[in-house]
Amino acid sequence: MKGEHVAQLELLLRSHPEGLRRAEIARRLGVHRSTISRYVEDLSKHIDLYEERNLIKIRDRDGDETPLELSIYESLAFNMSAEALASSLDIQNPHLASGLRKVAVNMRQYAPNLAENILQLADSIDLQLKSSETNVIYSRIMEILIDCWVSGHIAKIITTIPDKEELEIAPYFIGFKDEGGNRKPMTVTGRLRHTTEIITVEIASIVDATMLDQTYTIPDNLKPFKFSDKQNNYDAVDMIPLVLELKSRSALNSFSTLIHGTPKIETDKEGRTICYMEAENSIELLLRIIQCGNNVVILSPESYRRKFILSLESILKEYK
Repeated sequence: MKGEHVAQLELLLRSHPEGLRRAEIARRLGVHRSTISRYVEDLSKHIDLYEERNLIKIRDRDGDETPLELSIYESLAFNMSAEALASSLDIQNPHLASGLRKVAVNMRQYAPNLAENILQLADSIDLQLKSSETNVIYSRIMEILIDCWVSGHIAKIITTIPDKEELEIAPYFIGFKDEGGNRKPMTVTGRLRHTTEIITVEIASIVDATMLDQTYTIPDNLKPFKFSDKQNNYDAVDMIPLVLELKSRSALNSFSTLIHGTPKIETDKEGRTICYMEAENSIELLLRIIQCGNNVVILSPESYRRKFILSLESILKEYK
């Protein structure tokens, strides 16, 4: 932890060449002021620090930094992308803030205004991180999952998801899941240990994670979001192969704004109207099915049917 704070101290000082007071450094690092002197001493062994008017600074040396070769257009695009990324995250990440500072330090010479905007964004992320214990837990779990992903180790996770409280997963991918609107939660997608089932779990729903000794490899022929052929085990992150009972064909109009495949309508032996259709896995799909009331019934996949029922039960609890 001490080494991490020393690295953060260097980034702070490089992004604030005017210098920072010890109290301000302690506030930004989230540590007691009395520990700052030790961090300054450790950092001074590697880079030239000095103190002027109670401000800790890095002594400027020409040619000490290798400039980041971005054009002004690339710099502006990066700035806008960083703002969009920070605003779309449910929970902030300290590594995003430190990464932004590294880029901003290199941009100071040729794009000072953009660099200042990026530094302010990094500062705002730090403030959000320190305002909630949830951010600390989330960041620790994210780091463990990334370590498992990079090193090829199975991760044991504890979640708040009903029927999936404890899972052992081989992480294949860590990224965003588009749920429609502005919500794009960070998720981990991977294979459940000892099965062929691939699932996606929101990282915010994970309360604990551990790297196991067991290793895994990602298959060379892995296709993105390739799931079990058995619909009962289907837990999609992209498109869901829905089988619906339609009690009113006009109910299909509710799905017109969603991404979906061509509906295939059949009449079964019991005289029911059955619709086979792939549809996007999003919150919008859940809302459209709810909107249909009892005119549409989910027959399969069973995993999505259970998810729908749990969503309804969760909504009802709010009104009890």
